[in-house]
Amino acid sequence: MNLIQDLEILDDLDAPRLTAEEAEGARKVYIETYGCQMNVSDSEIVAAILRAHGYGLTRDPEQADVVLLNTCAIRENAEQKVRHRLDIFRAHKRKQRPGLRIGVLGCMAERLRHKLLEEEQLVDLVVGPDAYRDLPRLLEEAETTGQAAVNVQLSREETYADIAPVRYDSNGVTAYVSIMRGCDNMCAFCVVPFTRGRERSRPVQSILDECARLVEEGYREVTVLGQNVNSYRYTENGTVVTFPELLYRVSLISPELRVRYSTSHPKDCSDELLHVHRERHNVCNYIHLPVQHGNTDVLRRMRRTYTREQYLALVERARRIVPGISLSTDIIAGFCGETEEEHRDTLSLLEEVRFDHAYMFMYSERPGTYAARKYRDDVPLEVKKRRLQEIIELQTRISLENNRKEIGRVHTVLVEGPSKRSPEQLCGRTDTNKMVVFDRQDFRPGDYVRVRITDCTSATLFGEPLGRTTLAESAHTEPALV
Repeated sequence: MNLIQDLEILDDLDAPRLTAEEAEGARKVYIETYGCQMNVSDSEIVAAILRAHGYGLTRDPEQADVVLLNTCAIRENAEQKVRHRLDIFRAHKRKQRPGLRIGVLGCMAERLRHKLLEEEQLVDLVVGPDAYRDLPRLLEEAETTGQAAVNVQLSREETYADIAPVRYDSNGVTAYVSIMRGCDNMCAFCVVPFTRGRERSRPVQSILDECARLVEEGYREVTVLGQNVNSYRYTENGTVVTFPELLYRVSLISPELRVRYSTSHPKDCSDELLHVHRERHNVCNYIHLPVQHGNTDVLRRMRRTYTREQYLALVERARRIVPGISLSTDIIAGFCGETEEEHRDTLSLLEEVRFDHAYMFMYSERPGTYAARKYRDDVPLEVKKRRLQEIIELQTRISLENNRKEIGRVHTVLVEGPSKRSPEQLCGRTDTNKMVVFDRQDFRPGDYVRVRITDCTSATLFGEPLGRTTLAESAHTEPALV
């Protein structure tokens, strides 16, 4: 059995990320990370904690003494893939590595701990997202007693602000900085408030210090992270620092540092935040703004706290204050009670807003959520699949039409690394978060390159490089037809 080959059959949507580097240690740890960038950030924290206690890191599960799966519970599909991997590792332990310790971290830990530990006996360790500091002790306990070790207690204070993460799955150019944890929104479909707890914001100075260290290490872009990042609030010397103020301060660290953020909630996307986009050249003109649905009644059932009309007014305001801003979104097909007319409202919203990109999913009921308690998951699976396919086909067409408008324009692209298409090409993203592929020439990761767009697909732009630039210089030249 080849554990890496088995890993490669997983599709891209829920594919795991691995450690970016190996490190020596008396015992080696292999970490697989599933789900959102918050989970990747958490794995960077886990790697830092374990390295500080003498553990090594490995990208080869065959060499590991400890296997940790950092999990996602947002969709059933993600959970099933984690279970598949646990089955593989458990079989490997039984047949070849009896001393191997297998652990589940993160969002699946609390919800499935009894099944994973007692009923199915798949793991030796279950650790929730607020208990990573306890990992060395828990591993020692599992090793010395042979019994499963558990800590899934949620915290109202833990932000890991004092831990310098081991950069994980990194290209050395872009990095993620967690600024807050938890969520207070209680959307009907979402399990995050139950798996990650209440919102709490990290101290301002610790965020600025981490971003400054990244600049010193050569990183050219940071994405600040939170479950609902624009609800960030921290009281500093008697003054409340809100997310727009924090974003502004991060942008001042270096004129050559691009700044992004994820994920936003429409209710917290203020005019003040939009003006930061407009005023600061290095705050990227891109917002991921999940709408979830196009019908007001469905949004009410989802407990999203805004109407279709309010969302459309926000989009209009964003495009007026920040001309050329790029928007992406999340869409759920087949939520409880969704009718054909309500589904068509989602399609019409996509046509009206014309997002550059969307993450699109079928609704899957998550135990413990408001929807699971109060509604019936009554849309047949085949209907969900058909509606999702209609959404995907429409958004793919819109994305392609949007990208075709880029042909002839010149964009500043931050080079991230080699393109998967060819070793002779590089790839990177525009300010508006569109992926661009172009000839390598003598450019290197971390360079800012002006690229004239010559062709596209719905997901990728292709271009002709015109030469290096700086982010500050490129701020004075709007993308233009050439």
